[in-house]
Amino acid sequence: MEYTTLGRTGLKVSKLCLGTMNFGVDTEEKDAFRIMDAALDAGINFFDTANVYGGKENRGLTEEIVGRWFAQGGGRREKVVIATKFYGEMSDDNDGPNNAAGLSAYKLRRHLEGSLRRLQTDHIELYQMHHVDRSVSWDELWDAFRIAQYQGKIGYVGSSNFAGRDLVKAQYEAKSRGLLGLVSEQHKLSLLCRLPELEVLPAAEEHGIGVIAWSPLDGGLLSGHALKPVAGSKRANNPERVEKHRAQLEAFEKLCRELGESEANVALAWTLTRPAMTAPIIGPRTLEQLEGALRVVDIQLSEEALQRLDEIFPGPGGAAPRAYAW
Repeated sequence: MEYTTLGRTGLKVSKLCLGTMNFGVDTEEKDAFRIMDAALDAGINFFDTANVYGGKENRGLTEEIVGRWFAQGGGRREKVVIATKFYGEMSDDNDGPNNAAGLSAYKLRRHLEGSLRRLQTDHIELYQMHHVDRSVSWDELWDAFRIAQYQGKIGYVGSSNFAGRDLVKAQYEAKSRGLLGLVSEQHKLSLLCRLPELEVLPAAEEHGIGVIAWSPLDGGLLSGHALKPVAGSKRANNPERVEKHRAQLEAFEKLCRELGESEANVALAWTLTRPAMTAPIIGPRTLEQLEGALRVVDIQLSEEALQRLDEIFPGPGGAAPRAYAW
């Protein structure tokens, strides 16, 4: 495994991030334990989760599974950089207006305590806002994050699904308070979703924010299963999506055969070539899927291969405004 720093921090994380969203939903607990053990044995020390993961009726279940895995001991907790997120509703019950999706100092404190309890730990290395909430001031948010950091309950602050302007605003407000600010942005990025190259990636690079790519296989469409459906690959087997991108997927399959690599691994390796990239999130449902992804960090895509990928999956043309102006 190869390692990098999380944004401009000194924290070392693996170049593959283990996503846990399937745990408790499509992956049973005992299998999730095997996946996490295998990931740690392979050198993956960066795990990502969220308080809402576990399915609509079981929000929090995924964190509980990770917490029970930590509780087995054997250095599991000490070796893992755990990242979790807050923003969404944690139940459908009428818990009052402060249960609604969004950000606030109240919600940060309450949801942080819940995540710590479920994860069976006293601190979280990376605490992330799952979405932007422009109705809440940075006066409120940065003060709340500062308190949590002073209490030792979180190490670093990250964001997810922020626009480029939100990243810049967050860093400006943090710097004015003498704070480190955001160290990471978790963003949707794949060969089929390259819009972040316009604003988000340049903003992250300029402000020392490490990018964590979610859905780097675009819901399985770039996994290699779209043209050759397999049982259990729900989104990859969506006929409308497959037909929309069939020509691209066929060209991609041909290129990957020439490279001698799987479509999934080429798609993941491509994300590692993007500016400010820390790690793509891999979300294996099975141990076999995890093992297949471990080779990604060893794949070096040539300039010719990158050019052909650009031809198959055209991006926005680079960073703004050069992508669309003289």
